[in-house]
Amino acid sequence: MRAPRPKAAIAAVAVAALAVAGCAESNRDDSSGSKKDTLVFGVAGDPKVLDPSFASDGESLRVARQVFETLVRPEEGGTKVTPGLAESWTPDAAGTTWTFKLRSGVKFHDGTDFNAEAVCVNFNRWYNAKGLMQSPDVTAYWQDVMGGFAQNENAELPPSLFKSCTAKDATTVDLSFTRVSSKIPAALMLPSFAIHSPKALQQYDASNVGGTAEDIKYPSYAMEHPTGTGPFKFKSWDVANKTLTIERNDDYHGDKAKLKTIIFKTISDENARKQALRSGDIQGYDLVGPADVEPLKGEGFNVLTRPAFNVLYLAINQKGNPKLADLKVRQAIAHALNRQALVDSKLPPGAKVAVNFMPDTVEGWNGDVTKYDYNPEKAKQLLAEAGASNLTLRFHYPTEVTRPYMPNPKDLFELLSADLKAVGINVQAIPLKWSPDYLNATTSGSKHDLHFLGWTGDYGDAYNFIGTFFDRPKDEWGYTNQALFAQFKDADATADPAARVEKYKALNKAIMDFLPGVPISHSPPAIVFGKDVTGIKASPLTDERYATAEFK
Repeated sequence: MRAPRPKAAIAAVAVAALAVAGCAESNRDDSSGSKKDTLVFGVAGDPKVLDPSFASDGESLRVARQVFETLVRPEEGGTKVTPGLAESWTPDAAGTTWTFKLRSGVKFHDGTDFNAEAVCVNFNRWYNAKGLMQSPDVTAYWQDVMGGFAQNENAELPPSLFKSCTAKDATTVDLSFTRVSSKIPAALMLPSFAIHSPKALQQYDASNVGGTAEDIKYPSYAMEHPTGTGPFKFKSWDVANKTLTIERNDDYHGDKAKLKTIIFKTISDENARKQALRSGDIQGYDLVGPADVEPLKGEGFNVLTRPAFNVLYLAINQKGNPKLADLKVRQAIAHALNRQALVDSKLPPGAKVAVNFMPDTVEGWNGDVTKYDYNPEKAKQLLAEAGASNLTLRFHYPTEVTRPYMPNPKDLFELLSADLKAVGINVQAIPLKWSPDYLNATTSGSKHDLHFLGWTGDYGDAYNFIGTFFDRPKDEWGYTNQALFAQFKDADATADPAARVEKYKALNKAIMDFLPGVPISHSPPAIVFGKDVTGIKASPLTDERYATAEFK
C-alpha cells in the first residue's frame, strides 16, 4: 500500500494538473484565430537527469536532444552522420586525429560563445572525471565509447580511447584518439557528447557528483541549469507534478522552433496516455501499444512508425546456474522458444524474428549464422544429453515499464515461460520494478538465470549493438570468452570500412555459435500526435525533432 501524501502536496498536484489541462484546453480552443504554440507530450517515465553526460535513459535523452547539440548528428529520420555544431570533419592519415570545422556565430543559452575552446572544455571535463563520475551508472556512454579516463580509479576500467582535444583556432578543433576506432565519428552523435556552456558548467559546479554509488546526488547544473545551444532551452522541471517544460530559443543559430513551448508530461500507464490524447489533454505520446496503432490511425491521429532499429533478447546468465554454462542447455532454450508466435501475437505490424543481435539494416548483419528454429522435441533431446531434464530457472521480467522493443513485458514473459515449461524446464517467475530493481538485479551479480532486455541503436554501426553486449566480460551474461573479446578488439580497430564489415559478419556468426542468449525480435515502435499536429519525422534512433512541430 502506498503511503498517503500530505494534503498540501495533493492540492499542489491538483493545481498543476489543472494548469497543464488548461494549457492543453487553450491549445484546443483556437476560435480566436491565435496560433497554437504549446505542445503537451505524454511520456512513459520521468527523466533521470538533465545533464546528458550522466544520462542513459530514453526520457532524459529525449529532453537533451531538444536543448543540446552535438558536433555531428543523425540525419533527420535516419542514422547517417550529418553536420551538427561541426560543419565538416576529416581524419588524418593515421586515422587517430580528427579535425572538426565548427559553425561560427553560435551562442549558448546563457549568451556566451560556442567555439573550439568550449569543445575542449567539455571533452576535458569527461576525460578528467574523478570519483563518482567514474561510476558506470553516472558516465555509462562515455565508458561504452571511450572506455576509461585520464586516471582510472578502478583497475577494471580499460585505457581511454580519447587522448586529447586541441583548439587550433576559434572554429577548428582537433580530437585525438589512442587508436583507430569504428566508433568515431558516429558515436559523437550521442546526446552524452553534447556541448555545454563552459560558463554554466563552472557556475553550477557541474562535475560535483556526490552521494554514494547506491545513492547518487547530482549537482544543481544537472537538475536545474542545463545550458546548451539547441532550438529549445530548459525552463522548469516540476518533479512532484511530473511535468518538464522547455521553451523556444529565440536566439537559435538555425531555423527557429515553430512552437513556443513543449511540456513533457509523465503518464506511466499506456491506456491513460491514450485517453489523454483522445480528450485533448495531451497532443502526442510515445510507445503506442501495438493493438492501438490501427485504431488511432482510424480516428485520424497522426501515428508515425519508426523503422525497427532495436533488438529484444533473452539473456542467459552462465554464472547464475552452472547448467547454463553448457552450450547444449543454451541451445535447448533457443529451440524451445516459439519466437514467431510471439512476433505475430504480441508485437506491432512489421516486427520480425531476430537472426542476429542487431537488425538487418546495419552493415555487418549476417544471414548465414546458426539458426535455432522452434523445435520442442530437439530442445528436450538436448536437455537430456546435458543431464538437465529437471532444470529450474529463475526468469526475471520487468514491471511498470514499456520499451520500444518490449511493449508488454508480462505478456512476453508468459508466452516464453510457457514454451520453456512445455519442454520440461521449471520456471520461477521473478517480476521486479524496472528502475532501479530490475536493472540492478539483471546487470550485476549472479542471481538471475534468464531475463529480458533490449537495445535501441544509438548510431548505425554494428559495434553499437553487438559490441555493447559482448565486447568484454559483463555480469549480465556471466561468462568470459577471450577469443570473442579479441575478435571485437580487432574489428573495432580495423580502419577499412569494408574489411570491418566482414569482421562484424564473422562476429555475428561466432556469437550465434556461442549463444550467450537468444535474440528474440526487432520491433517498429510507434509515436502518435494529435490530428492537427504535423512536422515531426519518426527517427529509428528516437531522435525526433520537436523544433519542426506545428499545429495545422
